[in-house]
Amino acid sequence: MPSSRTGRPPVQRAVRRPSAPRPARDNPVLRLYTRARKAWDRPLTAYYVIFGGSLLITVLGLVMVYSASQITALQMSLPGSFFFRKQFLAASIGAVLLLVASRMPVKLHRALAYPMLAGAVFMMALVQVPGIGMAVNGNQNWISLGGSFQIQPSEFGKLALVLWGADLLARKQDRKLLAQWKHMLVPLVPVAFMLLGLIMLGGDMGTAIILTAILFGLLWLAGAPTRLFVGVLSVAAAIGFVLIKTSPNRMARLACIGATEPKSGAADCWQAVHGIYALASGGIFGSGLGASVEKWGQLPEAHTDFIFAVTGEELGLAGTLSVLALFAALGYAGIRVAGRTEDPFVRYAAGGVTTWITAQAVINIGAVLGLLPIAGVPLPLFSYGGSALLPTMFAIGLLIAFARDDPAARAALAMRQPRFGRKRGAGGSPVKREPRRWNTMRRRASAARSSGER
Repeated sequence: MPSSRTGRPPVQRAVRRPSAPRPARDNPVLRLYTRARKAWDRPLTAYYVIFGGSLLITVLGLVMVYSASQITALQMSLPGSFFFRKQFLAASIGAVLLLVASRMPVKLHRALAYPMLAGAVFMMALVQVPGIGMAVNGNQNWISLGGSFQIQPSEFGKLALVLWGADLLARKQDRKLLAQWKHMLVPLVPVAFMLLGLIMLGGDMGTAIILTAILFGLLWLAGAPTRLFVGVLSVAAAIGFVLIKTSPNRMARLACIGATEPKSGAADCWQAVHGIYALASGGIFGSGLGASVEKWGQLPEAHTDFIFAVTGEELGLAGTLSVLALFAALGYAGIRVAGRTEDPFVRYAAGGVTTWITAQAVINIGAVLGLLPIAGVPLPLFSYGGSALLPTMFAIGLLIAFARDDPAARAALAMRQPRFGRKRGAGGSPVKREPRRWNTMRRRASAARSSGER
């Protein structure tokens, strides 16, 4: 070993190893986004979103119906909770229908398609029989059940068209007939036009628009060619133009879009303008539950078609955005159910229900905001009206049943174990539980890390 000038052996310096790269700082926003995306991709997410979202909308709707209808009930010399009690009764019956529909197999839903369509057509025809049908707000679309109870058969016509149309298109797809335009249109379009004719005999343009949206949603899901789709849309638009042009009431509603004064020319835009007043006076967090001013006789139909305006006045922008978020989540979950299934009936039915609820919510909220003409349709699951609530809750039960029927969701539900108690065997002895799959995978991952594997 060579010596240095001082006679001392040279000092050997340790070889520097390259420093390990510093771990990147954890972005909390990115971490939250990743967790949310993983949670959304779970098999039961759509099931929980549909069930929880519809439950929250219904409960909040009951609260707002009670708040918005008190003054109207007192003005009619009725108890303040009159409309709330009727809505609560309808919600209770609807909850039973929802649970029954969510537990029914898909085959039974398909078996109900034709009887439900026949019943809806029969009831919608009864509306036009003198002495049976009755008019409400100028629309001859109601049947009196005695006392203060009425039923609107056209609301059940929406559900009938969804089930029957989905079953029809699914059977034609199984036979590979949808490639021919005549099989795609017939008899779906003629039956839909028959229902539209029965509705328009009573003058209910709003329900006719929703039924048309369901028809186009089914055609879109069936893969209608662009030319065919545009052709049917053009015919429907031409018929709608004629119906609007020949009705002074509908022309007046059309003239109230964007109105800022109660009277705009020959049209009386009182309801549209006071709906904007209610939203504008709510601010960020509202004036408080029950503290609305517009419901004191200034805003017509405060607990039905314009309940969203009262919600904006009492709960503010935060309340209205919460309602919009719930409807957006419900619609997206319905699209997910329709997009992930391999059963054509489930795809068409889920898409039809999602189109129905989404289109009706957009039309109602758009009218309250002054962006669309007032069509007279309620906000689904939210506005007062048992005739609209019952078929809508049954349709939500359909979506829940379809979300449970997904293979991945069925497997996830089968792996769930009872929270309380233990399963008993044939002799009464407790059954030994198997470890959860995710827990076993976590142990394997921990073992792999401890052994030095990457």
